[in-house]
Amino acid sequence: MTKREKADRVARILDELYPTVPIPLDHEDPFTLLCAVLLSAQTTDKKVNEVTPALFQLAGTPAAMARAPVPKILATIKQLGLAPTKAKNLQAMAQRLVDEHGGEVPQDEEALEALPGVGHKTASVVRSQAFGIPAFPVDTHIHRLAARWGLSSGKNVVQTERDLKKLFPEESWNKLHLQVIYFGREYCPARGHDLATCKICGWAASKKRIKEEAAR
Repeated sequence: MTKREKADRVARILDELYPTVPIPLDHEDPFTLLCAVLLSAQTTDKKVNEVTPALFQLAGTPAAMARAPVPKILATIKQLGLAPTKAKNLQAMAQRLVDEHGGEVPQDEEALEALPGVGHKTASVVRSQAFGIPAFPVDTHIHRLAARWGLSSGKNVVQTERDLKKLFPEESWNKLHLQVIYFGREYCPARGHDLATCKICGWAASKKRIKEEAAR
């Protein structure tokens, strides 16, 4: 089976399991989504969704976030990992939006990645989920599954993103990256997973890979 044939079969299975894929981070507009994605680093989506209502009540627009004192922002997100850094980045990011983008979240990838605290993955998520621009955000979970399934041998998420974009049609990227995330959470955890019985790993993973993970 070629990688393309394997990718097609993976996509069919994911479409059957997840015909619709809700965005896991609660938000109201591009700015609140940007804030939520920025906060999600090294933190679960569930935990982010627990703190963002208070955060957005304090500062739900770029102008309000830029005015908010960092200690107040920190107080609302203190239970998240890396909270002090995230609080500073939220205010600085909002101030940049006010100063350089008229208080609007830009759709341009380069402009997004230039914002404080915003990397390539965060920018890709916002472009995909807020603006419907085809993107394939690759986090550590997608990177892990792409390797398990033999779809990428990339040593980092950047190379994995390139590989997956070549295998899947552009019109599927926005939905597919969420489907893979949901599948990883529900069926394909990082540890204690029996690849041989998995709905996808069972046929997509190489015998060598199955043996290696079983021996861990």
